[in-house]
Amino acid sequence: QVRLVESGGGSVQAGGSLTLSCATTGLAFNSVCMGWFRQGPGKEREGVAAIHTSGSTLKYADSVKGRFSIAKDNAQNTLYLQMDRLKPEDTATYYCAADRFYCGFLPLNYNTWGRGTQVTVSS
Repeated sequence: QVRLVESGGGSVQAGGSLTLSCATTGLAFNSVCMGWFRQGPGKEREGVAAIHTSGSTLKYADSVKGRFSIAKDNAQNTLYLQMDRLKPEDTATYYCAADRFYCGFLPLNYNTWGRGTQVTVSS
């Protein structure tokens, strides 16, 4: 059974940093597409960063380029999102998702999701 568990969320002031983790079980982690998404209050879920764990694909939303970095540890079957220079508009519940083939930013195309971790950025 595939399972994704996010952690690392919290409350920070603007300009601060957080590192999110997504621990996975049941995945062929060395050959899968994984994405970080977020959903703010009253907003639709949006893609933040995506990666194929082989390293063949890496993409970021324009809103986070230069501030967020997605990384993976194939030995630990864990995905990370390093978030620097956080802004109040980054406040959201952050989710990781996995799909065997799709590495984009359309949430409906991912077939496995975690439950999310809350990130709150105060001004």
